[in-house]
Amino acid sequence: MSSPQAIAAAYSHCEAVTRSEAANFYYGIRLLPGARRRAICAVYAFARRVDDIGDGDLPREEKLRLLEAEQVALDTVETGAGDLAGNGSGPGDPVMIALLDAYRNFPLPRGALGELIEGVRMDVRGETYEQFEELVVYCRRVAGAIGRVCLAIFGLRKERRVDRAMAEQLADELGVALQLTNILRDVREDALNGRVYLPAEDLRRFGLLEQDAREPAPELLASLDGGAGTAALVAFEADRARGWFARGMGLTELLDRRSAASVRAMAGIYRRLLERIASDPREAAGRRISLPAREKAWVAVRSMLGGGG
Repeated sequence: MSSPQAIAAAYSHCEAVTRSEAANFYYGIRLLPGARRRAICAVYAFARRVDDIGDGDLPREEKLRLLEAEQVALDTVETGAGDLAGNGSGPGDPVMIALLDAYRNFPLPRGALGELIEGVRMDVRGETYEQFEELVVYCRRVAGAIGRVCLAIFGLRKERRVDRAMAEQLADELGVALQLTNILRDVREDALNGRVYLPAEDLRRFGLLEQDAREPAPELLASLDGGAGTAALVAFEADRARGWFARGMGLTELLDRRSAASVRAMAGIYRRLLERIASDPREAAGRRISLPAREKAWVAVRSMLGGGG
């Protein structure tokens, strides 16, 4: 068992990681009560570590080895047994100390963070997606699973009987919406790094991929400098993401006031980002679109007052 001082220091570390690396999410996370905010920061810090392995420059086999080590450490945390040395950073690892405490204080679903690891393995293996349904599987793993973990930390409305299975489905769908927005935001950057997430069937539909091509990255990258096909593709995918947002935002009706405000802030920032992308698809395909800090703060304030993003 870690001391209270070690646990407090571990949470402080995770909050610092979240503030530094998750500007969009932190506007919403900081609206939560202390214990819930700290637990979600622990979850984020673990997710950030896993993502960084997938995005790093190490050889593929080394990445897979590190991901397996994170899975071993996660298994230790989820069972509450043994030390936390499985990820190679030793039992003093602040992320795993904080995550273990979060598991002890909240009913985090076992296996959900393991789905995240499997999603990042898909990245490392360089998987591409022929159909949208295949991409949804990836989105559910890397984002929907995080939504379900966060749901276990959020507070549900006490004045009404909440169907938890429905809440989990909505959290999952909201996660897919966020991930689709990420994919559109990073489409050029990902292509430069040899990654293409958009379904091949959609690339063919809008003339960005030859009918018999199996490696879409070069063709997509060559098409991103302009053209009606690029704009039509981004607009099509943005409209698809809107549908996932429309369903997923129903989650806020099931949460208590502060949890709902947190979700409205996080999702609201991403919805505004999505609309910024949709308003100029050609520009979005050519560079990474972002929102200024003052606009994110405005969304967070409106969320506290019960308004949407």
